[in-house]
Amino acid sequence: MSEEKNSTAVTKFILLGFSEFPKLTIFLFPIFLGIYIMTVSWNVGLITLITMDSHLHIPMYFFLSNLSVLDICYVSTISPRMLSDFFKKQKFISFLGCTMQYFFFSGLGLTECCLLAAMAYDRYAAICNPLLYTTIMSPTLCVQMVVACCVTGFLGSSIQLCALFQLHFCGPNVINHFFCDLPQLLILSCSDTFFFQVMTSVLTVIYGLTSVLVIMVSYGYIVATVLKITSAEGKSKAFNTCASHITTVTLFFGSGIFVYMYPNSGDSLSQNKLASVLYTVIIPMLNPLIYSLRNKEIKEALGRWKKRAFSCCY
Repeated sequence: MSEEKNSTAVTKFILLGFSEFPKLTIFLFPIFLGIYIMTVSWNVGLITLITMDSHLHIPMYFFLSNLSVLDICYVSTISPRMLSDFFKKQKFISFLGCTMQYFFFSGLGLTECCLLAAMAYDRYAAICNPLLYTTIMSPTLCVQMVVACCVTGFLGSSIQLCALFQLHFCGPNVINHFFCDLPQLLILSCSDTFFFQVMTSVLTVIYGLTSVLVIMVSYGYIVATVLKITSAEGKSKAFNTCASHITTVTLFFGSGIFVYMYPNSGDSLSQNKLASVLYTVIIPMLNPLIYSLRNKEIKEALGRWKKRAFSCCY
């Protein structure tokens, strides 16, 4: 019986999605659809504003526009499929489709880890070396940092994808999630996943802890510099330029740690699913708001474009 079971390869998976909340389906679909539309709209709007307004052509907003591009791609790997599954009785996804969804999801997530670290270094250069800021953060260096983040992120995802193709799946094929995430795939695998788990832990250290370390060191220097500023107004201005980034980092890494460090017991799967909604759906929507609501330069840019819009109308 064991040999017969192992000879049957799984070619499709079933995504349970939010089927444990059948009565809430009519409410969840419009909520998630609205969130997805707002996420794309707000991020596209922020990218357009940064691109069109010459006052925002500085490294900080260059990184922010790339973060918005990442967030659009990131949420688009999950939400369209999740939304279409609300209307399907059998939520099948092919093995190749499942692995490719995880490949892009993981690659974009790792890229965002690196980009958040790069943005922390940008804030360090702006606050700790203001006179040399434009020299240090040259346009060439900024482009190189973004490209390096993308290459590094998808390199890590490619390593996981190659290892994932080496695993065997012989049943069951039900994924208790709304997308193909690694912890759930490892639970279903018939192969020995010890090596895969060790490799994933190493990648977590390389990407997660290294990014956090760069962010912490950067902000350590920033705090030390800000404390030397004598005026309260100067301190407040310096901290305000970092507040949005700190909020984004806390939300992104905090929710990720909860999902991937929390034991995958039966009782915790629903909790992990809800936490996954936070970092796959909610955070990409919140990021443009976090960076806009308390940002004086973006508010001024919006004001300038409103005046131009009204002057064109009249």
